Amino acid sequence: MALQINATNPEHPALLLALPWHLPLEEWPEEYLVPLPRGISRHVVRYARAGDEVIAVKELAQRPALREYELLRDLDRIGIPAVDPLAVVTGRTDRTGEPLESVLVTRHLGGSMPYRSMFETTLRPATMHRLMDALAVLLVRLHLAGFAWGDCSLSNTLFRRDAGAYAAYLVDAETGDLHPEPSVGQRQYDLELARVNISGELLDLEASGALHPSVDPIDFGAEICARYQGLWEELTRTSVYPAGKYHYIERRIRRLNALGFDVAEMQIEHASNGDTVTFVPKVVDAGHHQRQLLRLTGLDAEENQARRLLNDLESWMATQADYAPGDPLGARPEVLAHRWVREVFRPTVRAVPPELRGAMDPAEIYHELLEHRWYLSERAQHDIGLDTAVEDYIRNVLPRARETLQPATD
Repeated sequence: MALQINATNPEHPALLLALPWHLPLEEWPEEYLVPLPRGISRHVVRYARAGDEVIAVKELAQRPALREYELLRDLDRIGIPAVDPLAVVTGRTDRTGEPLESVLVTRHLGGSMPYRSMFETTLRPATMHRLMDALAVLLVRLHLAGFAWGDCSLSNTLFRRDAGAYAAYLVDAETGDLHPEPSVGQRQYDLELARVNISGELLDLEASGALHPSVDPIDFGAEICARYQGLWEELTRTSVYPAGKYHYIERRIRRLNALGFDVAEMQIEHASNGDTVTFVPKVVDAGHHQRQLLRLTGLDAEENQARRLLNDLESWMATQADYAPGDPLGARPEVLAHRWVREVFRPTVRAVPPELRGAMDPAEIYHELLEHRWYLSERAQHDIGLDTAVEDYIRNVLPRARETLQPATD
């Protein structure tokens, strides 16, 4: 079989051809390699340079190489934090014609480190807790996206500093699988593997003297389970609120946003007696709402604006008599969304006098009005409604805002 390079970018094969594919990876000359810290892997892994890019090259059999390549591409398409797949190289042979293993090529994740490199200087317990937080968030994100990892561990994760915390990235998808939704058993299997693997990895560090004496490997293995369960519960639980307390729903959404997640859809059901409202959020990673708002309404807004507008749109749709998800006779979301723009969004924005708007665009004005309604509803302990919020905003907020923007005069 001739050498074949399957790549995501048509420019990559020409760059990759310059590498010594006729040699086993562990025999590659230093001139091709980049001296970066490597984690523990069941396969031979090296960092090399291809043109201006630093790449990670992993040797493994052809079938798992192709499968992992496709899985990483799928994870990239759905926005999961994982290494970026560039190519699979198959049909390798040495100079005598003997076959060599295939190779998976991924882009090096700049600024990232394998966990063992982070322990070259003894990590404080507080830093260890942040690593567990990052790994728990990654595992939850994978499960929300339908990905069962099958081998969650510190070794299969890269960590990158993120404003005082850490962000975790999946680096090995070989054992993973995508599903419409992972079963409870698959999630628990991932979690139990994470507990066992992390405890084992920390015990190895303890034996080498690289672990802080106050860090208990068994306790930290159990900690990932507790942090995952707490996060999963917050992201997926059903809430029941008293009817009329719609600001409670927004309070829940704000907590989810603070955790780094967005609410893509909301299921809101009124009890038959009208006393309670049941709220079920569908959570996604950030970066989703701009495109969703544009698709549904034609409104082009910044991400945070789009999140707030979509939350308001979802709440409004749930109050419409012809909103019946899954019912072919019910109004489609696109129809309701355009009705919301026509009957709610535009009249609300137009209620604010042009001379008081300043440089704010319509999406920002509406966002400000939603914020003001939230503030007034929290103070009153009941939902005050948008019309009341608009009146109070025009009367009490905008005049003061304009005064602060006026230039000082002598």
